[in-house]
Amino acid sequence: MSGSLWLKNGTMRDTLPVIPRPRPHGGAVAVADGPYEAPLGHPAPEEPYADDPLDELADRLDALAADAVHPDEIAAILESDGMTDDHIRLTYGRADSFALAEDLYARVERRHPEPAAPRTAPWHSGLAGCLLRGLVFALPGLAYVLGAPLLAGPGTGPLLAGAVAGWVWNQALAHRAYSWLGLGDRGSSARALLVGAPAGALVGTVVAALAAAGPGAWGVVVFAAGQSLYLGAATVLLVLGRERALLCALLPLAGAVPAFWYDLPDALRAGLLVLSLTATVAFAAIVLRPGPRRPRSGPPLTASLPYGLFGLGTGLLVLHAGGGDALVTGAAPVVALTLSMGPAEWLLYRFRSESLAGLRTLTSARAFRRAAAGTLAHCLGAYLAVLLALASVGTLLWPGAPELGGIRLLGLLLVGIVLWLGLLLQAFGAVRSAAAVCTLAAAAQTFTPTAGPAVAGAAAAVLAVLACALLVRPTAHRV
Repeated sequence: MSGSLWLKNGTMRDTLPVIPRPRPHGGAVAVADGPYEAPLGHPAPEEPYADDPLDELADRLDALAADAVHPDEIAAILESDGMTDDHIRLTYGRADSFALAEDLYARVERRHPEPAAPRTAPWHSGLAGCLLRGLVFALPGLAYVLGAPLLAGPGTGPLLAGAVAGWVWNQALAHRAYSWLGLGDRGSSARALLVGAPAGALVGTVVAALAAAGPGAWGVVVFAAGQSLYLGAATVLLVLGRERALLCALLPLAGAVPAFWYDLPDALRAGLLVLSLTATVAFAAIVLRPGPRRPRSGPPLTASLPYGLFGLGTGLLVLHAGGGDALVTGAAPVVALTLSMGPAEWLLYRFRSESLAGLRTLTSARAFRRAAAGTLAHCLGAYLAVLLALASVGTLLWPGAPELGGIRLLGLLLVGIVLWLGLLLQAFGAVRSAAAVCTLAAAAQTFTPTAGPAVAGAAAAVLAVLACALLVRPTAHRV
């Protein structure tokens, strides 16, 4: 306070404000002999505040305290530094390490470091590699152009039956081989392929032979046997990451391009087919080196069954998208769908990679749901744009291909949605749901061919609901 001071002679002069002396831990109190008052013209002697030892401790532990998410973490640091409760009471005026830690936690601003993004995303794949896989998926279609003279007898029905049987078998075989690779056992994966690929070729040949029972069907059976043998060998090369070797083996089929406009000799057609098949089988035999057997239990066989059913459903849907004669005049949509599997695979990786990035950067489940739904819509739209472009170009270049438009185009795009969403759900472990939807849709379209767009649309809607329900949850993207 301030006031006036009466002198002995009765005069009065002003006084300076009272300067309270500091307590050790803050606050102003008067000393025992009263407040100190300095007369005008004589400033009070400076009495600097004593440094708070807690400030020095906060500076020393700044980095550690800033990372803490609870005061107990700081208390653990203090105790590990050898601070006893007696030392804390004498030095810092706090009851114990927990009280001191709470003060430090309140003084130091939180500075949690952002998680560093990995140098290479765990779900990253180059576009070139995915396009290569799409190319090797589509090139075998040229074999049907070269083998057209052999298909004149019973038609393409036996070949379709053998192809579907091969798809089912090799989808399940690929899953089993990949499961062994996931366990780090490449030798067991190679042994599964060594046993399963020839068995699948035999199954496909028998199914085609039964479907082609009758006189004059030997040519179709021979072609179906080669088709089944190729599917098994190609599965080996794709599972073991030998896409370039498979592409080299398929290059002779490029000789089918002139066959669109010119009648090639039968010997040349057969020679190109045999050369490509022989190269594929030879490359597969070279890469199959099982090595010594390890006594360990592997994945159950039943775990691969849903993948086989998924191959059955998607294979039939692709064939239905090509119309009644999918291997000849209606092959343009089928080729577009198979070629689109390369970009589809890349977009699957893109979706998962962006979802993982969202887990690192977004701070709420609601924000993640919105971001995941937007990414899903973006990737699906990009895939449909690619499929539409491939189908348009293929229709223009494929001789005798029917015009792509109206119901035919709608059915193709709906089948594309089913394929991409089914593959996405399969990649996230929901293969049973995807297989059930695709298999039921394929069965319905087989028995009621005229209801193709309606069936594909219903399947696409169901898969879209399943994908949105599963993939907007942050827990679905943990790796």
